[in-house]
Amino acid sequence: MLFTKRDAAQKRKDLREKLKSGKLLQFPGAFSPLVSMMIEREGFDGVYISGAVLSNDLGYPDIGLTTLTEVSMRGRAIARATDLPAIIDIDTGFGEPMSVARSIQELTDLGLSGCHLEDQINPKRCGHLDNKGIVEPAEMLKKIKAAADSKKDPNFLLIARTDSRASEGLEAAIKRAKSYVDAGAEMIFPEALQDESEFEAFRKAIKVPLLSNMTEFGKSKLLSKKQLEDLGYNMVIYPVSSLRVAMKATENLLQDIKQTGSQEKSLENMQTRKELYELLNYEGYNHFDQSLYNFKL
Repeated sequence: MLFTKRDAAQKRKDLREKLKSGKLLQFPGAFSPLVSMMIEREGFDGVYISGAVLSNDLGYPDIGLTTLTEVSMRGRAIARATDLPAIIDIDTGFGEPMSVARSIQELTDLGLSGCHLEDQINPKRCGHLDNKGIVEPAEMLKKIKAAADSKKDPNFLLIARTDSRASEGLEAAIKRAKSYVDAGAEMIFPEALQDESEFEAFRKAIKVPLLSNMTEFGKSKLLSKKQLEDLGYNMVIYPVSSLRVAMKATENLLQDIKQTGSQEKSLENMQTRKELYELLNYEGYNHFDQSLYNFKL
């Protein structure tokens, strides 16, 4: 964190200002602090931290096995490495309303700029799988109210996700979303919409900002930035994209080594040592100790 310039409160304020701009904010997913640094370098608006990715990185499926401690501490590590605001997925809130309230306060203290809370039952599952179980609206409303009441920074962005489209239909999902806004949600995340007409229907019905999930191999068509802007959406996340690319590249590397006995074939697909050191600002640490950067690449 030595070379970031904005503190957590400023990043949350920045996010609020960006949401007022009317432009679509792009938040690629980061599975590590290094990826969040690259997201900033490439000029994106913010960083997204996926609950599925955090679960997968620990070797678990996305079924709600992670704890508040695991998620919040990994979130802190990813968020602190960049001047961009970071939004984190807290699944169903790690418990009942009181646990949700604690989660919001912990995330605020740890430097996150916002989170989304979903209306699935536990054990939950990926939002783009079938047969998801959904809680009764009253239960979700209690959690949202608890989250809203517990905010220590008014700029912390509270996002309510509804997974009800698949099981209850579009109109019921919109009805839920409206009630979530009334309970204190400041942005709505309608999960697994089917096509542009459904994205449009949500935009017409919901007055607060909307988040769209452009995850690969799911229920929703992959819409472009322009398409989402034209539909009036305010934020888009690409939650698992960087992890999927990294894992496929790792698989190819391991196969090359196994088959040829060397990683030579994969060198052209690797980030070089020079590129890594530039991303890390290795040279900048020499300001503190002149013995650190005394070599040439």
